[in-house]
Amino acid sequence: MLAVTTGTPAPHAPPPPYVVFETSIGDFAVELYARHAPRTCRNFSELARTKYYDGTTFHRVIRAFMAQGGDPTGTGRGGSSIYGGKFADEITRDLKHVGAGVVSMANSGQRDTNGSQF
Repeated sequence: MLAVTTGTPAPHAPPPPYVVFETSIGDFAVELYARHAPRTCRNFSELARTKYYDGTTFHRVIRAFMAQGGDPTGTGRGGSSIYGGKFADEITRDLKHVGAGVVSMANSGQRDTNGSQF
């Protein structure tokens, strides 16, 4: 189960630089790169701030590779963004998956299908 803490941003303020997840096996912090992915960071931090992720699980776990969460249905098929649906990918050459601890939005396998899953 997840619980999330963030600061409370002012309207239209940039998202906080970190989101902290409190899980049943320990806490972890996610650093946000709003300069590179502003819509993604706004979505992620706002969902966390409004407690959207609270009580959700990591519904897909591949040992020594990845864990996927953020789906309130727990099926891997649910979840929506703060924008009222799916939103576009924000891919940049400046950010790469180069080791453990990197977090990205999960999609349905198609471009521009980001919602709440990560």
